[in-house]
Amino acid sequence: MKYNFDEIVNRENTDSVKYDLRKVIFEKEDVIPMWVADMDFKTPDFIINAIKERLNHEVFGYSFRSKSYFESIINWLKRRHKWEVQEEWMSFGPGIVPAINMAVLAYTKPGDKIIVQTPVYFPFFSAIVNNNRVQIENQLQLINNRYCIDFEDLEEKLKEAKMIILSNPHNPGGSVWTKDELKKIGDLCVKNDVIILSDEIHADLVFKEFNYTPLASLSKEIDDITVTFIAPSKTFNMAALATSSLICSNKELKEKYDKVLDTIHVGMGNVFGAVASEAAYNFGDEWLGQLMEYLSGNLDYLDHYLKENIPQIKMIRPEGTYLVWLDCSELKMTDKELKDFMIQKAGLGLNAGTMFGTGGEGFMRINVACPKQTITDALTRLENAVNKL
Repeated sequence: MKYNFDEIVNRENTDSVKYDLRKVIFEKEDVIPMWVADMDFKTPDFIINAIKERLNHEVFGYSFRSKSYFESIINWLKRRHKWEVQEEWMSFGPGIVPAINMAVLAYTKPGDKIIVQTPVYFPFFSAIVNNNRVQIENQLQLINNRYCIDFEDLEEKLKEAKMIILSNPHNPGGSVWTKDELKKIGDLCVKNDVIILSDEIHADLVFKEFNYTPLASLSKEIDDITVTFIAPSKTFNMAALATSSLICSNKELKEKYDKVLDTIHVGMGNVFGAVASEAAYNFGDEWLGQLMEYLSGNLDYLDHYLKENIPQIKMIRPEGTYLVWLDCSELKMTDKELKDFMIQKAGLGLNAGTMFGTGGEGFMRINVACPKQTITDALTRLENAVNKL
């Protein structure tokens, strides 16, 4: 089946955070929203059909996640990523961000130090600070248009840390960490007895030239200190169904997480999230292949357009994810000026780079998981605004 990613879907008046909260977030309705990490493509038909089939049974009482649910995840990880996991390693999360917060509560205590690699996905910060832990930054280095890890700094900071939260692949920089990079992180954490929370939600969204490696797959020692988080939400555009998985082979660590999950009583999940997840992992290969080809084309288009028409703005081409980090430093604006310029002059709703912490200054994050026409409209607005400077 050939899927149509050029189709424009009207998402207004659907309680969409991306579209219906534009006035609240940007103080302006007339912006093209290209910020939050969900796609403007329809959720695939095989997921919709699975939900419709479940709707035919008109009772939505308490439910559990069946063996076939876990098998779909196990088979997907083995088929797509050559990673063999077991059902007893898995626990539920009502989304990865809540699961990371629960893991922070499970494995650390107030005052413990937790490392993040900035600029990075900003909910990591709140998971640390809002739970009264101490944030330590291992700032990434931009080398030859790719974010790399400062291992010397990391090694020093691991000596005083209890935990590190890793983004693999990295959001917003788009680096798909190599086996060597991950092995070095893992070995340093083993040496210093530091627990790794590895957010691997973008694992399926890796472009052809690159390879995603599950951190926990690298060695028994690394596996023993690693807690991995995955979800079908980014891959198949179903974030509102709030369904994710924690994978941890260390029985003691998993039991500690499960205790927090049980304490706050959010382990039930919802039946439609389970049904959708199972369908996604069982039938999503062909759709995902076509999606990645389309996204790659969007990246080519964005890169070419910026070089030809707006050379003052440069993209850090992502190795994975549909999120693009734009270097706007040549515009010579303060971060407030840059944010106001994008909203008021260009009419674009993007993520300000400063949201992602140290190293985000002068950057904006743009989401290209949308029809090419949306990117065309956005770039036309941006070009006109830059030309008026």
